[in-house]
Amino acid sequence: MDYLVFRLYGAMASWGEIAVGESRHSTTHPSKSAIFGLMAAAIGIKREDEQQQLELAAGYHIAVKQLTNGTLLKDYHTTQAPDSVGKFTYKTRRDELTLGYERLGTVLSSREYRTDSVCLVAIKVLDDAPYELTNIQQKLLKPVFHLYLGRKSCPLSAPLDPQIITGQGYKNALDGYDNKAILPDNSTTGRNKQALALSEPAQYYWEGELTDLDNDIELQMIQTNSRYDQISSRKRWQFKPRLEHSYQEPPQKESA
Repeated sequence: MDYLVFRLYGAMASWGEIAVGESRHSTTHPSKSAIFGLMAAAIGIKREDEQQQLELAAGYHIAVKQLTNGTLLKDYHTTQAPDSVGKFTYKTRRDELTLGYERLGTVLSSREYRTDSVCLVAIKVLDDAPYELTNIQQKLLKPVFHLYLGRKSCPLSAPLDPQIITGQGYKNALDGYDNKAILPDNSTTGRNKQALALSEPAQYYWEGELTDLDNDIELQMIQTNSRYDQISSRKRWQFKPRLEHSYQEPPQKESA
């Protein structure tokens, strides 16, 4: 089977969990909604285009190989914005600060980010997929809109480098990805490995059948959790639960 595999790396990333009130947490690995938001932006599907957003989210399954979780960063965030006035819409930030000056209020929140986290994403086509993998690959190389890692304050710090890989299961495809150096590297210092802490045991996350990752993994080594990141409505920011499996690769024994 063919998979589209690409890399996500940024100095900062934020993979949102359920957010209520002022606390905006981030998990260690990207959510399905974040990955499909990035793909939709690359293809050129606008957030308001509900039908195409839902077709894209329903047409593919994903898997993630987390190479390193990076470091947790917390930001005490303040922003000023006017409250709503009936059906009137502020079209620009300047409008908010000038026309809405008398109605400005301060919103406080605590936001989490992951710094220097690196992961690989594999995409598998389902029966009703609206695009071929090669079409998505081309769009990831030349995206229509800017791409972000969960929030607009988190741009990419390295090319996605999408590759079509034929493999037997997600793990085979993810492990077969040609992960080119992010930082200038040489064989003596291993700067990528040191700076990005790539020596952690890899963690895999996927949806679908338990055996979709690798037929040879013992089922008792797999954990399944429910995650609210299946897109229900982009316009209303609504998500529904899906089952996500995870498996951590055993640490490699150091040679004597």
